[in-house]
Amino acid sequence: MDRKKYTPQFKADAVELVITSKRPIAQCAVDLGINEGTLGNWVRAWREEHPEDETEGRGPVEWAKYQALQAENAELKREIEFLGKSQRLLRREATVTEVFSFIAAEKANYPVAWMCAKLRVSRASFYRWVKPSLPSPRRQRHEMLTGHVTRVYDAARGKAGRDQIWRILRGEGIAVAAGTVGAIMRELGLKAVRVRAWKKTTVADPAARTAHIRNHMLDAFGNRQFTADVPGQRLCGDLTYLRTDEGWLYLATVIDLFNGEIIGWRADTHMRTSLVIDALVMARDHGRVDTSGEVVFHSDRGAQYTSGEFQGWCANNGITQSMGEVGVCWDNAVAESFFSHLKTEMFYQRSWRTCLHARTAIMDYIESWYNRRRPHARAGGIPPVAARIAYETRDQSLAA
Repeated sequence: MDRKKYTPQFKADAVELVITSKRPIAQCAVDLGINEGTLGNWVRAWREEHPEDETEGRGPVEWAKYQALQAENAELKREIEFLGKSQRLLRREATVTEVFSFIAAEKANYPVAWMCAKLRVSRASFYRWVKPSLPSPRRQRHEMLTGHVTRVYDAARGKAGRDQIWRILRGEGIAVAAGTVGAIMRELGLKAVRVRAWKKTTVADPAARTAHIRNHMLDAFGNRQFTADVPGQRLCGDLTYLRTDEGWLYLATVIDLFNGEIIGWRADTHMRTSLVIDALVMARDHGRVDTSGEVVFHSDRGAQYTSGEFQGWCANNGITQSMGEVGVCWDNAVAESFFSHLKTEMFYQRSWRTCLHARTAIMDYIESWYNRRRPHARAGGIPPVAARIAYETRDQSLAA
């Protein structure tokens, strides 16, 4: 594989994710699979060029001041509210039992340590007064598993269902049955979003010359074989459209059939041939296309993929095109399946004010969730990136 390079658009989207998500650079670097120092350099360069640029109407400096002021106001509001509730204890000599009873009644609304400090009592004394009975081992395990299920569900932003959460926990070494995960989810009222039916978005060009392009995804018996034995050699892709308040945003993808990883993508406000080429350029420049062997890229017969420009680009880059039949949706079901997950798990969950906001969210979904956290059956029940790394590690061990 070639040394990884990053497209200017990927760099811009990565910086936008750091600025808008307010997650630490280190966390975003892990989520996107980028070196922390590299991402830090991109963000630093952006901030030097845009010292007072706005994020949701405020520059970084003003945003920090605004957040600090909001936190200060929230603390003052909490203190005023608490003093109103506890003034009867402060105006006279209240007994310890009265104070501790008040703290116990309000612990769902305020931190215990904070209340103890305000009422000038010992936190340790309060807990000795409470003397909670220890739950049974079975109850302790149930509470532990409930915490893990909630953690994974929240990290997936509600996109993970029972089986995905079960596979993630199993990958973390937590022994639990899928049925137990389902029972906990029902108990908590947690439901994964449902996949919607998809519809075709590309249109064939009847004048395109594609008679020489055959379907390389069929075996000797004519059965579809959307699989691969090694990463980076059997790929597929498609494009779809997504509605924002500004207008349509078009997304092109490149998927590795070895593990289901989205190795290249491009989102823009047009659906010209350059859109699908840019997605392949990203896959190539990020080192995810293995030109040491024959590389096959499968698509439908949409006008972008049958154009002379795209055919020429593939030929110049050592990529063999593969195409299914016109109007047969199953001939590119892998790419369509990803779009269905993207729209149902993320895009349809809210409205999108601008194309930039939508594109940043798409990057977060693909790079942080779909590639690195979401378990895939194609990848053996683990995330695609983990499956690729396991293959590369095993391959290096055999070569040593």
